Amino acid sequence: MKINKICVLGLGYIGLPTASTFATHGISVVGVDVNPHVLSTLREGRIHIHEPGLRETVEAALRNGKLHVSETPEEADAFIIAVPTPFYEDRTGEYNGQKYKLADMRAVTSAAEAIVPYLRKGNLVVLESTSPPRTTVDLLAPILEKSALKAGKDFLLAYSPERVLPGQILRELVENARVIGGVTPESSAAGRDLYAAFVQGEIVQTDATTAEMVKLMENTYRDVNIAIANEFSRLAGHFRVDVWEAIRIANLHPRVKILNPGPGVGGHCISVDPWFLVEAAPELTRLIYAARRVNDDQPHVVFSLSRTALGSLRGRRIAALGLSYKPEVDDLRESPAVEVVRLLQNEGAIVKAVEPFKPEPNLEGITAVPTLESAVEDAEAVCLLVNHRSFVELKPDRLARLTPARILIDCVNGWPGEAWSQAGFKVFRLGVS
Repeated sequence: MKINKICVLGLGYIGLPTASTFATHGISVVGVDVNPHVLSTLREGRIHIHEPGLRETVEAALRNGKLHVSETPEEADAFIIAVPTPFYEDRTGEYNGQKYKLADMRAVTSAAEAIVPYLRKGNLVVLESTSPPRTTVDLLAPILEKSALKAGKDFLLAYSPERVLPGQILRELVENARVIGGVTPESSAAGRDLYAAFVQGEIVQTDATTAEMVKLMENTYRDVNIAIANEFSRLAGHFRVDVWEAIRIANLHPRVKILNPGPGVGGHCISVDPWFLVEAAPELTRLIYAARRVNDDQPHVVFSLSRTALGSLRGRRIAALGLSYKPEVDDLRESPAVEVVRLLQNEGAIVKAVEPFKPEPNLEGITAVPTLESAVEDAEAVCLLVNHRSFVELKPDRLARLTPARILIDCVNGWPGEAWSQAGFKVFRLGVS
């Protein structure tokens, strides 16, 4: 299938790298977003998200004239939907007395409806947004068929999930294996031809629902494995052992790879995607449900550790290091670090947070300061929530000069070793008695 022009709907963490990568490979791309700030930022030649190498890629795409942005779609040979699929904050499902979160598919619905006036015979539509099983065939196809064209017959339709790691998106877009799930074999083949413009990894063709399931399985697998690590950390405290040492030793076994515990699971993938499976089949997902509950409860474990370290939290001054959901990214979506800060504040603590990758986060009710120095200058305790390299590489003598605090709450094993106690700090580490 010959592709001369692509319309990408959604210019976030996946849509913008995808659009700019296609454009730097010589294909004309119109990037569509409904957020005026996103559009104005890009039109000024800047970007609104942090991702290594993305600024240079976007600049190259704008400079060669292959990428432009718009509030509305345009006619194209292929349409890619890469909009968010969060869960509802104010709606839940229930099965056997257990509540579960529901996928909010309104952005996908709006994007599909926006495509309808521009859809032509022979076009290809690809959904990249992570979605519950059967979204492509049961939600997307009927909306697009309002054009009077039939999916799989008059136009081609496929699902191809993003499978990239924040911090390495541009490299993994090119190198990772790509899954293309079509509603027909011809749709899968067309998707293969589209992504072959830049994908160097294997392109695997399957059906749409299998492709949806693959993406959810990948992130759910991670979620379940993180949950057992978090549960091990709780057991370690109960049995008075160091979970970090226990994990290191257990992982010497050639068939064991236990992940690291932490303050919880966040981001727009691992903390969200398992709920799509629970929603789709609550009677079949008891393990997935339990893992989600363990990981969602983990910020409360950090909160309890903080109370152990400080006693009463009311009026205590705490510096929170890190707000993103993982190291070296600026993504605060579903971040357990943010949840920890809110729990501490609700108990009356005075918290100043610092996030080096997003110095001015728009988080209601949270006091965020731009530098480490301003966060710790009058703190009684320092809570390490995200193991950003700049935090982990801190030396005890430097931190001692910056803050009067001598209580450290280490939630990510970023400050192990005797050097901290020798420098006069009392360290409370997650998963250590």
